[in-house]
Amino acid sequence: MGKFSDTPALDEQVLLAHVLGKPRAWVLAHPEATLTPKQECALEEALLQLESGVPLPYVLGKWEFFGLEFEVTPEVLIPRPETELLVERAVSWLRQRLAMNRQARDVKSAACPGRQAREADLGRLRAVDVGAGSGCIAIALAVNVAGLQIIATDISQAAIKVAERNAVKFGVSERVEFFCCDLFPSEKTFNVQPSTFNLIVANLPYIPTETLHGLRVYGREPTVALDGGADGLDVIRRLLAEAPRRLSPGGLILLEIEASQGAKVLSLAHDAFTEAKINLHQDLAGRDRLIEIAL
Repeated sequence: MGKFSDTPALDEQVLLAHVLGKPRAWVLAHPEATLTPKQECALEEALLQLESGVPLPYVLGKWEFFGLEFEVTPEVLIPRPETELLVERAVSWLRQRLAMNRQARDVKSAACPGRQAREADLGRLRAVDVGAGSGCIAIALAVNVAGLQIIATDISQAAIKVAERNAVKFGVSERVEFFCCDLFPSEKTFNVQPSTFNLIVANLPYIPTETLHGLRVYGREPTVALDGGADGLDVIRRLLAEAPRRLSPGGLILLEIEASQGAKVLSLAHDAFTEAKINLHQDLAGRDRLIEIAL
């Protein structure tokens, strides 16, 4: 298992806790705990999967992201801690924007009470999560921003099914609508109009093909969610080319990138949005991780 994991002892503890149905802290505090025959078989089978190279989250069938435990399968990318930066900034922006919209609505309603119903939409925002995978970004946003309506897209139908189950699990399926498509839903097919979205978030495939083939993750997680083409920017280029007509005035784009791509994606973003405010943010490790484009 060591050739596939940097923390084999920790992985074994997590598996043992999973089989016992207890927190890992409980397992560490009870070394005398014994397994039933059924639990022993389950643990042995899980350890064999780990030793064969199956990532721990797939063995568990779940993984935590932004304080929520998501179902994960080999059809979806395993949620990463660094992606939480995108969600944090999105949640903060959405809450600020909703507060501003509600304030504007209240002012207009006070000035003209008869317009209350017509001004109701001022308090609503629409977002799209492009390349949703397990749905972790879209669902985390819906859970943390009351009333947010969000579309989540993915090119993989199998991934969409996992994401839909996660949305049901967290009680947000009525506010998160899933589409299997390449980047954005078709305007004709799904009646999604131009300049629809206040917020666009995306964690797209961004690893250069040649680099990916030399990484441990290759062949263990879905290649379609990792391979960004020759320089890692194929899908990002296409998103930035289409995003201007999808984003509403005053909208925001948050785009996760590979750590070495900061300067290149900044240049692409400036080409696509000549008058936007564009910033590059670093993750907790100090590596370039997030492009923010504000209209």
